[in-house]
Amino acid sequence: MRIKKALHTSASFIAKLATAFAVAGILAACSDDSSSAPETQPDSSATSDASVTSADSTSSPTSSVTLSSSSVILSSSSGKVGEPAEPTQASSSSVTSASSAALSSSSRKVGEPAEPTQTSSSSVTSASSVTLPESSSGESPYLWNDEFDGTVIDTSKWTFEIGTGSSGWGNNEKEFYTERRENAYVQDGILHIRANKEDYKGSSYTSARMITKGKFSFTYGTVEARIALPVGKGIWPAFWMLGENIDAVSWPACGETDIIEAVNTENIVYGTNHWSYNGEHAQYGKNTGDYFGKTFELDITKFHNYKFTWDKKTITMFVDDFKYHEMTIEDNAGGTEAFHKPFFFLLNVAVGGNWPGFEIDDTQFPNEMLVDYIRVYPDSTQH
Repeated sequence: MRIKKALHTSASFIAKLATAFAVAGILAACSDDSSSAPETQPDSSATSDASVTSADSTSSPTSSVTLSSSSVILSSSSGKVGEPAEPTQASSSSVTSASSAALSSSSRKVGEPAEPTQTSSSSVTSASSVTLPESSSGESPYLWNDEFDGTVIDTSKWTFEIGTGSSGWGNNEKEFYTERRENAYVQDGILHIRANKEDYKGSSYTSARMITKGKFSFTYGTVEARIALPVGKGIWPAFWMLGENIDAVSWPACGETDIIEAVNTENIVYGTNHWSYNGEHAQYGKNTGDYFGKTFELDITKFHNYKFTWDKKTITMFVDDFKYHEMTIEDNAGGTEAFHKPFFFLLNVAVGGNWPGFEIDDTQFPNEMLVDYIRVYPDSTQH
């Protein structure tokens, strides 16, 4: 999850960092780029999504810099991301009050009440008819997968984070995340994560945030997912990853990979990486609206095939085979050692927050993110 903020530093510091990144070769793309992806912060409990507190321009200044030539943004992470205190990270077994903050969770299963009536802006189409591949030995080709079959969410794979998180999951979001069937359910082979307009435990909106922390994490591989995203003023869906070691090293040192983020009514998908470089927050991201001068027109409310490839050299993201993000991590270029360690998944739909803003169209609710499947394949380069 991301938060935009102004960045300031001296010319000499910018020059030093620019030189460091030039030597490291942080960017995989060779074209010049002047559009930097909006900065993401972790949500409160682990963190589109880890948790980080919101930036405050009135806080004490920190050392930070924007390298416009490489679209890499660095900001102080020594207890702060931007200006706020850095979010704490709770263990996945605790329920705390995150795209980069403390992780709170619950292991209770989703209930069995009647299926919610679906009135989502996301278009529900038939589930993928692709036959699942099998290896010659009959074993699954996947490191991990969820086809969202059956009638309940598989709690052996997913945990629910509960509550409002610290400072609205670090991004001043307005929803209360629950584990209720009203906010997350499986129907006809599709996972529905539903944001509702309702008064609930002091919040005006509810939604769901699901994580695989403590149940599945991986290092390197290919992720394929078929997802339809909601749109609406103030809506913020995400499919993303955080470093498994977030409890030990906090954010952004754990690393964050936002595979899919979208905000408001834009039909644009953002891909972004966050990490710590010399004790400061660094990020690099691109999007389908402008990938080095190329634009991919798509209706994000329809199902699309998203692919994320990750090996020792690069991180790359695609939608329907259009590349919208790529970054070099070979030999820890630019301090990217965090991306050579295990990461876990997060799925959530936030309502309001520092990135989408605080104008929320209440007529859009209920509004849903739909997930047909998520499949993780081993890294083929290691064979």
